[in-house]
Amino acid sequence: MKVLIVTQYFWPENFRINDLALALREKGHQVTVLTGVPNYPIGRFFPGYGMFRQVRQSFCGLRIIRVPMLPRGNSRGWQLALNYLSFALSASLLGPLHCRGDYDVIFVAQYSPVTVGIPAAFLKKLKGTPIMFWVQDLWPESLSASGAVKSQLMVRIIGRLVRSIYDSCDQILVQSKDFFSHLEGMGVDSDRVHYFPNWAEALYRPVDAEENLLEVSSLPAGFRVMFAGNIGAAQDFGTILLAAELLKEYPDIQWLILGDGRMFSWVEEEIKKRGLVGSVHLLGRHPIESMPSFFAHADAMLVTLRNEPIFSLTIPGKVQSYLACGRPIIAALDGEGRRVIDEAGAGITCPPENPEALAGAVLTCYRMAKSDRERMGLRGRAYYEAHFERQRLLDRLETWMDELSGSKSIARRS
Repeated sequence: MKVLIVTQYFWPENFRINDLALALREKGHQVTVLTGVPNYPIGRFFPGYGMFRQVRQSFCGLRIIRVPMLPRGNSRGWQLALNYLSFALSASLLGPLHCRGDYDVIFVAQYSPVTVGIPAAFLKKLKGTPIMFWVQDLWPESLSASGAVKSQLMVRIIGRLVRSIYDSCDQILVQSKDFFSHLEGMGVDSDRVHYFPNWAEALYRPVDAEENLLEVSSLPAGFRVMFAGNIGAAQDFGTILLAAELLKEYPDIQWLILGDGRMFSWVEEEIKKRGLVGSVHLLGRHPIESMPSFFAHADAMLVTLRNEPIFSLTIPGKVQSYLACGRPIIAALDGEGRRVIDEAGAGITCPPENPEALAGAVLTCYRMAKSDRERMGLRGRAYYEAHFERQRLLDRLETWMDELSGSKSIARRS
């Protein structure tokens, strides 16, 4: 098959769509990626890139086409709006010029924003190519829940845009089973929706702790609670910091935060204000390849979300990575993500936005025997292999793509 992937984010940015594209290429498919200029999460173009630099690239057999766009900047609301709209406009205008020829399937990776579906819908009208749309983030609800959009009028306008984009899609994939009701509310027929959860890249696996690795050699000693991923509003770092304050009397409990995001500077300042410099450590961004080694040095992995109904529908992508590495999990969230961890027996869960409950969960894990924590990790790994195993999911995706491209051929003959 000839597959056109439309995504605002792609290598060298770190998103799971990178792994999906490479997997399709390894299966023998011709893959073209229409994407933007890498700038996530730092807010400025990566070194070597610019508006009109590196427009065409090749990466491990993938053909990459980049269109100009405005960077995220400091991730203020107006900056993100310009970032989203500039990619949608640029990809709609330039995509047809750069992505000539025929494709069997257009695959859209919708993390955020949903506007990534606009150029895909435009290309479908020009080429008649069916669209497979992978929903990772529910708009407009997630915008209002995170505080990015406060105007109810704007929420309604965006809601109409979402409906229009969904209507243009032939198949819609959802990363959580709880997304089905949302799509039904948007008027999407259930026979067009498939459950397609996230997985972890093959490199995520249990590894032995290697103290000689440069990245982990300077980690503080003690009981290590590690958060890995985006440092944003949805992740509720206020609760994490309050829980750390409640556990100040336990100086050997260390909170390690791997990653970057729009709330990084705020978290950095709050750590100083609250006198948490000795217990909460911002480790910054590191290559994805080093993540399993970092995880191996953690006593527990942490996942948190704000207490918003929309967030209870999702499974944070880090959950699969934690499970794949066989690490025990402390989770302050509700809904589908909490259900997965509880069902797996992979950790300790508590309600979101409850610092006392989170502190209690950390303390419970801290007081457990190491062997009990390790058993949690093993159960998590077993659950991952049964429900989120990479190759099984990718084989399922390939089958759906074959069916979709076949329906296109039948439509053409008729």
